[in-house]
Amino acid sequence: MALVLHSNVNKNVRKTLIVAEYSGIQVEIAPNFQMGVSNKTPEFLKMNPIGKIPVLETPDGSVFESNAIARYVTRLKADNPLYGSSSIEYGQIEQWIEFATLEIDANILAWLRPRMGFALYLPPAEEAAIANLKRALGALSTHLASNTFLVGHAVTLADIILTCNLYLGFSHVMTKSFTSEFPHVERYFWTMVNQPNFSKILGEVKQADSVVPIQSIKKTPQPKEAKLSKPKDEPKKEAPKVQPKAKEEAVEEEEAPKPKAKNPLDLLPPSPMVLDDWKRLYSNTKSNFREVAIKGFWDMYDPEGYSLWFCDYKYNDENMVSFVTMNKVGGFLQRMDLTRKYAFGKMLVIGAEPPFKVKGLWLFRGPEIPKFVLEECYDMELYEWTKVDISDPAQKERVSQMIEDQEPFEGEPLLDAKCFK
Repeated sequence: MALVLHSNVNKNVRKTLIVAEYSGIQVEIAPNFQMGVSNKTPEFLKMNPIGKIPVLETPDGSVFESNAIARYVTRLKADNPLYGSSSIEYGQIEQWIEFATLEIDANILAWLRPRMGFALYLPPAEEAAIANLKRALGALSTHLASNTFLVGHAVTLADIILTCNLYLGFSHVMTKSFTSEFPHVERYFWTMVNQPNFSKILGEVKQADSVVPIQSIKKTPQPKEAKLSKPKDEPKKEAPKVQPKAKEEAVEEEEAPKPKAKNPLDLLPPSPMVLDDWKRLYSNTKSNFREVAIKGFWDMYDPEGYSLWFCDYKYNDENMVSFVTMNKVGGFLQRMDLTRKYAFGKMLVIGAEPPFKVKGLWLFRGPEIPKFVLEECYDMELYEWTKVDISDPAQKERVSQMIEDQEPFEGEPLLDAKCFK
């Protein structure tokens, strides 16, 4: 049995196809695959219970998640140079795969998906995604200034995954005016896509002339059972005979959509503190931050309508690698996006040497941490949460210092500071 990829051909599938070209392994695409149909069959759901693509079918079982599939195919070849030639190269390859996923792919998708109608378009969320992407590309460009490849002196799995992720951005949103800020990333990308094994799978790559325009959100209406009624006085008529095949083609009447349930936080009494006003003040204050932004925050703060919380990461002993620690915080903030309308946060990575400490400050609508946040963001349980007592001058000053990114913070240097707004 050959290796069969069940999926449409997309950038996640191309990762594995390029790996297969480098490794001399045959991987086939399942014929006649139709998204929305093929991935809902009992056979597919046995391979991936949540119905997502791609899935690799092998003689020994199935593998899902695109990076896992690419890793699996890479390991089918003994001593595959795509995984480097030493333990440190292996570790660095895995490091850049994480970077390509959490810092590049996640932010490109956060920029692109709402524009293509697959998520709600929110300008502040787009601005945050672009800013985070630029920060990541800046770091990548610095590394590539003295390196042709991510690790070592030849193409590795990290280069394949990163290039496929960049391919999506270059094709849809990362125009020449955008990427010109990162010349080493540009050089790297065009070098990669013109390698024979890349070009065989990617074909001719063209950079977007303009950012894809905003499209209305795509909805997939679910068919509802028709509900037909007849007036009481109308004489009964014989129902028309319908051939069995025609039954499936009959037009069904849709029920009126039910009103969307409101978030309980929207039902709280109005607060004199307008969160967007605070976020705007924070973003626009470029000087005299303590006198303008911090003073403005305390003037606005409504302890009846909002609550402040300190959070401390429970497992700081694990934070031995600065890059991984910062990625961990970045992933947490991405998963907190569901709270953007109701929260503001600061996350600090502290220390000059490992283990690094992760501490945060969060402002939430309402007197407690919203229940839906605790239920839907699994990172919450990785932190100890302590409600701020603003009657305590020391705690109030600590809030001000965290908003301000004061350094040193509690006697230690700041390695990184991230804002959620």
